[in-house]
Amino acid sequence: MIVVGCYNGRRVAVLGLARSGLAAARALAAAGAQVLAWDDNRKVRDAVGREIALHDLGAADWHQGIDALVLSPGIPHSYPQPHPAVVRAREAGVEILGDLELLGRALPEARYIGITGTNGKSTTTALIGHILAAAGVRVEVGGNLGTPALSLAPLGPDGTYVLEASSFQLELIPSLAFDIAVLLNITPDHLDRHGDMAGYIAAKRRIFAGQDTSGTAIIGIDDPICREIYAELRRTHPARVVPISGREAAANGAYVESGWLVDALDGEPARVLELESAERLPGTHNWQNAAAAYAAARSAGIDRAVVSAAICSFPGLAHRQELVDTFEGVRYINDSKATNADATEKALACYSAIYWIAGGLPKAGGITPLAPYFDRVRHAFLIGRATEEFATTLEGSVPFTRCGDLATALAAATAQARRDAVPGAVVLLSPACASYDQFANFEVRGDSFRALVAELAAASAKPA
Repeated sequence: MIVVGCYNGRRVAVLGLARSGLAAARALAAAGAQVLAWDDNRKVRDAVGREIALHDLGAADWHQGIDALVLSPGIPHSYPQPHPAVVRAREAGVEILGDLELLGRALPEARYIGITGTNGKSTTTALIGHILAAAGVRVEVGGNLGTPALSLAPLGPDGTYVLEASSFQLELIPSLAFDIAVLLNITPDHLDRHGDMAGYIAAKRRIFAGQDTSGTAIIGIDDPICREIYAELRRTHPARVVPISGREAAANGAYVESGWLVDALDGEPARVLELESAERLPGTHNWQNAAAAYAAARSAGIDRAVVSAAICSFPGLAHRQELVDTFEGVRYINDSKATNADATEKALACYSAIYWIAGGLPKAGGITPLAPYFDRVRHAFLIGRATEEFATTLEGSVPFTRCGDLATALAAATAQARRDAVPGAVVLLSPACASYDQFANFEVRGDSFRALVAELAAASAKPA
């Protein structure tokens, strides 16, 4: 746990007591701060009330010496409308910040690598952490990925924090500047929280805020929004600006060409790794992730050979095209993290005989953008609230079955794949939807899929 010593003796409000908020409350309390904590969910309050003193921040007097409001990233502070406590804090001139900012203030001498993007940021974050660890660097990995920032171990000046940063978190870091900042891509997402695309883009661009001439800005150039940002950064940004691409040459950057990772960071392009050897980074979408991680690691001073070897030894991440099992000629892939069409597109592009489990809580645009990949889908198995919307999109293009829930869909997909007996068959959970209609989060959805597949595998292994 990080102790935020700079808040010793000060009064700090913490709103939202899920993972990051609870970690922040603990870190502040350990530092000697007077913590005023609150969560609007009674069950959460009941769970933490014996450990953390609770104060209704909606009714608090914000003019009575509250020094800061630490806001959990899931709580709106602007769109669709700010939480009442946020409004009152702003009116009183109270600083509003998040847990990443607290980490930076607690340990200003450490190095920070930040990663954001609509898709791929978790894989890239974990891959960078894996490479640095393989190189012997003292490193901690977390943020929006897994471990909350303030639950990480304290590191000294020789340590590096590799932090996945969501758009929500980036809006809550008023002074933290990343030594190396990575922006992978931007496609429409979370528009209900940012108001429109302009608001979402502005939040993502904050990954580069505060950088100076000692910093490095790494940016993907494979989508038009980021290409425009890259061009502007080249003109105006004080830090070194490094382009990365999974599909085209990027002068003075890192990119993939004909399946080879190419290092052009020093000007002269050199092939360094054939990415087919990185088995846990399947598909061309992971090429950009690999290029970004390579550029970040090289910018951190890691040797080419060490970086390449570590990319090959990367174990992958759960819920992101995770191979769960293979039996009776069928592979079972858990891609529960694919909560929008853009993420699911990456999975559909990797396989040619897909028994697709899709659905959940739909997002704007649905699966219409995936039409170019429908010829890869032999049958779709629809679940959750998106069922009828997806059925309308698939009608006449892909055979589908309305299954309702995940267990029913998996059983039906398995039976269909066995009947068809097509070489290369894949039962793919890549929902293109949020999980909240039936599951607490995408992790729970993926864990459920994994458990159900394990049951099928056990039944398949029993003698007839």
